[in-house]
Amino acid sequence: MMNEATREFVREHRDEDVRQLALRGTKDPEVDLAMALQQIDGRKRAQEKLPSWAAVEGIVWPPHLSMEQCSSERTARYKAEVAGRGELFIDLTAGFGVDAAFIAQGFQKAVAVELQAELCAISSENFRLLGLHQIEVVNGNGVDYLYTMAPADMVFIDPARRDEHGGRTYGIADCTPNVLDFIDELLEKAQCVMIKLSPMLDWRKAVEDIGRQYMSAVHIVSVNNECKELLIEVKSERVKSEKSGMIEVKSERMKSEKSGIGGLRVVCVNLLSDGGRECFEFDADAPPASTFHLSLLTFHFLYSPNASVMKAGCFDLLAERFGVTPLHQNSHLFVSDKEVPDFPGRGFVIEWITSMNKRELKESLAGITQANIAVRNFPMSAEELHRRLKLRDGGDIYIFATTIENAGHRLLICRKIS
Repeated sequence: MMNEATREFVREHRDEDVRQLALRGTKDPEVDLAMALQQIDGRKRAQEKLPSWAAVEGIVWPPHLSMEQCSSERTARYKAEVAGRGELFIDLTAGFGVDAAFIAQGFQKAVAVELQAELCAISSENFRLLGLHQIEVVNGNGVDYLYTMAPADMVFIDPARRDEHGGRTYGIADCTPNVLDFIDELLEKAQCVMIKLSPMLDWRKAVEDIGRQYMSAVHIVSVNNECKELLIEVKSERVKSEKSGMIEVKSERMKSEKSGIGGLRVVCVNLLSDGGRECFEFDADAPPASTFHLSLLTFHFLYSPNASVMKAGCFDLLAERFGVTPLHQNSHLFVSDKEVPDFPGRGFVIEWITSMNKRELKESLAGITQANIAVRNFPMSAEELHRRLKLRDGGDIYIFATTIENAGHRLLICRKIS
């Protein structure tokens, strides 16, 4: 895909600034400068996004948009974990091939279908370098392939979330292809279907659009507290009809052995830089939690849910499961009289609670010159509050500006639990 002169240019300049290289150019007519710059830029991005690939000599990097849209290594590994193991895996919208590469490692055979010939050529070369010889790359339309393919253990599809003008789309029906048009065919051809959707889409709307009868699980995936993906897991069970002997497909609700939860599972997972994770799982049909009563005099710890839990909106269940109390129904902050080490989010020790009264503020902020300010259900922005309090950003003090039930607007001055 690159001649030797271009490869040599990439090797020599791999750690240099791409913009400076573009300005300087090259005097060697054999060097494909555009391709070389694409490779240098792609590798630099991959060092953060796909570190295990960036370490492999010879990996070919796609154009900028494909690098921007592809999954990160951490989210791809999570999808591979959810997919499990089997005989045949099909990715109908493979793109650059990141998800296909990681999921395929659990399967004896895999097929990566991609419409763009350039991406097919790139992924074919990369799969070879990565030793993924079980993956067959097919240049074609994934939906067309679906109607002609043999039954598979798992099918993955990641519809394009941009319209014909390049603008972002979020609704399932606005993506290309529209999964709603062929969900029945997907279930006929696969025991399990995983659909990757925009993190901007409300998971309840996704369930409603696809059909609750098909659903097995919803995964809300964050990386370092930034929501990245919404994964819909649909499972089918092939059974023989006693009357006709024909193969029928019926939807199957998966049961979590870990939690004992039946019905539609919602899994909120936050993947952390150190390789760990925060995970909160609940049943979408769980009854409402009990009413909580708040008395700030008895609480010493403050908890802020991670991005996946915030996206799920399961605040009553969260409070009930971890024994924490919400400050207000719209603040989405919780307090406890004891430390809750497994809480899916950040924990803080409350050192002071103050109103916006000038005298109280002066007393409570004495000696504090900088702080990290977060605003939840409060009439001022973090920037406005920084100016009002005359505090620089940063340091080890955290101030949560929020509204407390029956107490109004308050500032909670905290330190992070070590």
